[in-house]
Amino acid sequence: MGATTDQDGMPSAAPTTTAGPATGRGVVTRFAPSPTGFLHLGGARTALFNWLFARHHGGTFLLRIEDTDRVRSTQPAIDAILAGMRWLGLDWDGDAVFQFARADRHAEVARAMIANGSAYKCYMTADEITAMRAAAEAAKKPLRIRSPWRDRTDGPADQPYVVRLRAPQEGAVTIDDQVQGSVTVQNAELDDLVLLRSDGTPTYMLAVVVDDHDMGVTHVIRGDDHLNNAFRQLPIYRAMGWPEPTYAHIPLIHGADGAKLSKRHGAVGIEAYRDELGILPEALDNYLLRLGWGHGDAEIIAREDAVRWFDLAAVGKSPSRFDLKKLEHLNGHYIREADDARLATLVADRLAGADVARLTAAMPALKPRAANLNELADGAHFLFATRPLPIDAAAEPLLAGNSPHILAAVHGALDALDGWDTDALEAAVRQVAEAEGVKLGQVAQPLRAALTGRKTSPGIFDVLALLGRQESLGRIADRMAA
Repeated sequence: MGATTDQDGMPSAAPTTTAGPATGRGVVTRFAPSPTGFLHLGGARTALFNWLFARHHGGTFLLRIEDTDRVRSTQPAIDAILAGMRWLGLDWDGDAVFQFARADRHAEVARAMIANGSAYKCYMTADEITAMRAAAEAAKKPLRIRSPWRDRTDGPADQPYVVRLRAPQEGAVTIDDQVQGSVTVQNAELDDLVLLRSDGTPTYMLAVVVDDHDMGVTHVIRGDDHLNNAFRQLPIYRAMGWPEPTYAHIPLIHGADGAKLSKRHGAVGIEAYRDELGILPEALDNYLLRLGWGHGDAEIIAREDAVRWFDLAAVGKSPSRFDLKKLEHLNGHYIREADDARLATLVADRLAGADVARLTAAMPALKPRAANLNELADGAHFLFATRPLPIDAAAEPLLAGNSPHILAAVHGALDALDGWDTDALEAAVRQVAEAEGVKLGQVAQPLRAALTGRKTSPGIFDVLALLGRQESLGRIADRMAA
């Protein structure tokens, strides 16, 4: 609805009004990151919630890059945001909108607001604002700009000015937030925010409202650090007579210690989880979904189920706590479920000179032990090592004492085999243990060290099968001499 005015065309005392759910329009959500940094966990979860809500309702999910901060916005950050969205499978409808390109439209709306009396030209100087701030600090009150130009139209034509919102001063506004519930703010707590700077460029508050309206956004789903902004933005909707969106402000993500998420907790760009930590996108999607939203006791949630089940009513009001160990545990599940050829391709990027076909064949043996792609690559390292194998310090004791004799016995037993399958290999090694009067582990441990150079590895019979007869016998022979 539009602004309420008195007989002089000035905004009158505002009653308590409520911003409720938008009706009569198909669902349209948006994700609007600022490219002053890369896509982080909180932003990725916001994007995911918006995507799921739109897809659940058969609606539209839009992407807007809020690049009006020309100093801090960078092309690498834009590229990283787009790449992160694609990696997470969060496809947007239509082309991405770049906010800076719409500056003329934002200014147009500001001029229209001046014309209808809901905004005004303010000629306050920096010194006057500084004095006003000092007075507020002395009175121990928050700064609320009430410009002397609010009710004047005789501004000097040769001086620069900003355009300010003529915010309502009386009454209150209540937002029926879909997550936070009913929230009320007194209009006296709001100030006459700047819509256009003195150089004619729009501020964030104006640009967001104009873009959301022009893009047909029906539901604004964002972090609860923007809740106060909603009360400052609603007067712009009402001044223009535009439909008001439904708001849903989701709690922020905290670290495991309950403090606001920071780099020390893992608040790094999404690309770090992909490239450095070896997390699969489906695992991160599932984990982010469960940070603040739930569906009964379900922990492993497929994408199609998430689309079918997602609603705002199940979003919690309390901050969620990020736990890297839980993410890696979930990632281990998705690694075990993933296609072997896909994993092999991903792992090959982490192993110089690795053969994808050989990695693919090894995946059934490697996957059960890995929580991330790095561990998969580490577990596959033995496949591509060259003789003589370097031996880790932890594995060296396994090759001492009677181990060369044991290895010689294993070499003879394996060399005599007609076939080279895991069943035949296991039978041969067990026979050696029985003949030597030792436990199977006392044979398997030096054998593992000789074959992989390490104390741990996939199952020893899988290792033998994957290496093949010639390579296995050669590596064993290298360690048979006392």
